[in-house]
Amino acid sequence: MSLQEMSDRLEIQDLFARYSFAIDERDWDALDRVFTPDARIDYSETGGARGSFPAIKAWLPIALERFAMFQHMVATTRLDLTGDTATSRTILFNPMVHRDAAGAEQVFFIGLWYRDRLVRTGEGWRIAERYEEKAYSHNVPQMDPAPDLKGAA
Repeated sequence: MSLQEMSDRLEIQDLFARYSFAIDERDWDALDRVFTPDARIDYSETGGARGSFPAIKAWLPIALERFAMFQHMVATTRLDLTGDTATSRTILFNPMVHRDAAGAEQVFFIGLWYRDRLVRTGEGWRIAERYEEKAYSHNVPQMDPAPDLKGAA
């Protein structure tokens, strides 16, 4: 493995960690350093929205408001690098705490894979496409569906 490939792999690992912390800390502007401005994001298989990065960025605070806490724990990435582009499939374990209208909380779990297309930019590696592929869920509470993108506009 070349020094460039080792560096790329570490930078991409850091990119995925920055995504997780941005979401978990509700730091939506930090996502500007994770995605390309024209990125396409598809959370629809797990009950979320699908759209452009700006639309998803506006949607996330609304969609995640009903959750008191969540953790995005990424692990085990299969990464295929080709120069300034890459594709990856990464495991995510996502415990979440849902808070209902009465304030009752329930912990549940989602397991999925992120399928990403990545590009090297002048500011480093960024996600150009992200697709969430659902694997399993456990103890999911009854809740309304996530709002659509129109609610974030």
